[in-house]
Amino acid sequence: MAQANCSVSRRGVIRGIHFADVPPGQAKYVMCVSGEILDVVVDLRTGSPSFGRWETVTLDAETRSAVYLAEGLGHAFMALNDQATVVYLCAAPYAREREHGVHPLDPAIGIAWPAGVRPVMSQKDATAPTMAEAERAGLLPSYRTCLEYAASRDEEARSRPR
Repeated sequence: MAQANCSVSRRGVIRGIHFADVPPGQAKYVMCVSGEILDVVVDLRTGSPSFGRWETVTLDAETRSAVYLAEGLGHAFMALNDQATVVYLCAAPYAREREHGVHPLDPAIGIAWPAGVRPVMSQKDATAPTMAEAERAGLLPSYRTCLEYAASRDEEARSRPR
């Protein structure tokens, strides 16, 4: 772990879809320690068999479940109550120049956000490019690069003295 982040959001706030350049990327564990969120993982790795697909899971303070995101995957969430506190344990420190976003309401991705909850976004997220625009701009990580980076990181870990 290189960094721990804490985010507090009110009902309807969407954060993301965020991702980082690979290498080094930013693998992370995400947990909701207060309140409840709909957590979303999007495969943004060009060339991946699941490119553009997404999965959701509800994270809340009661179950204390966590989600692990490997490098190259996009992450977003929506707060489902008036105060949701989310903690991220990150494998790499934040670096503005390596961080990117894709618009969380991009119809090509089609995330099924909860009905009846008005989305609230930061200016940064509201003006993020669509997935297609990010791909054309060369911002999205490649599946192959992500696999190669993960393999090299795993090899490095195996070669460390214990």
